[in-house]
Amino acid sequence: MKKMIDRRSFLAGSAAAAAAVTVSGSSSGAEDKKSPQEYYELRAYRIANTEKQAIIKDYFAKALVPALNRMGIDRVGVFGVMKKKDSDAEDLTLWALIPYKTLDLMTALNGKLAADTAYQSAAKAFLVGSKQDPMYTRIESWLMKAFEGIPVIELPAETKAGKDRIFEMRVYESHNEDAARRKVHMFNNGEMQVMRDTKLAPVFYGEMLIGGNVPNLTYMLSAPDMESHKAHWKAFGAHPEWNRMKVMKMYKGTVSKIYNYFLKPLKCSQI
Repeated sequence: MKKMIDRRSFLAGSAAAAAAVTVSGSSSGAEDKKSPQEYYELRAYRIANTEKQAIIKDYFAKALVPALNRMGIDRVGVFGVMKKKDSDAEDLTLWALIPYKTLDLMTALNGKLAADTAYQSAAKAFLVGSKQDPMYTRIESWLMKAFEGIPVIELPAETKAGKDRIFEMRVYESHNEDAARRKVHMFNNGEMQVMRDTKLAPVFYGEMLIGGNVPNLTYMLSAPDMESHKAHWKAFGAHPEWNRMKVMKMYKGTVSKIYNYFLKPLKCSQI
């Protein structure tokens, strides 16, 4: 994500660090019955031209998404990039969001794809790119764990109804792990609910475990169109609970950098 893979970084011991530090007022408790938190693999397929992009779109629709579904992996999201301004250069990157109930499912993925004859046949055009003319420049990948507040992907109403929709994917970097932990706490203890209340329609929130530019968190919002999305952000900015939380001492200075992407789902996307 915006040069997040200039190097591979591992957030070693992130779960242990989060468990070791307690923030007063946490909403979690042993008595709560919650869905297990999913893991998300986010992929960026970096593509050089529209011809290759068309082949990879076809690969998603006919090979990858059906193969994942056969493994019991559903709600697979695949997206193209929308321009923020008309003057922006076209970004041919294709994004894929793959949810896993367990890490075992993720580590078994490549072996299962290799053994899946239907996948191998449907993916033939994608797999035959030569060294001189590769199908993609690189596939970049990040691994996240879902927040407690949204432990599994939540499908937008537009997705369920088969209607047009857009997505905003946002990345919040923090200058250290404690700041990142406090920002996650802020989402789980109020900010996420304000987003729900103002119709920003969160899809997922993920703590980055493996990837570039850690520590960071990544999340996705949805809307029927850009005009609605802007109106929802305006309502969020004016919400009294957000304005109360953002000045709290424990949440100040938790984010050092923010960047975002506007995405449009491909026809085969299940999100």
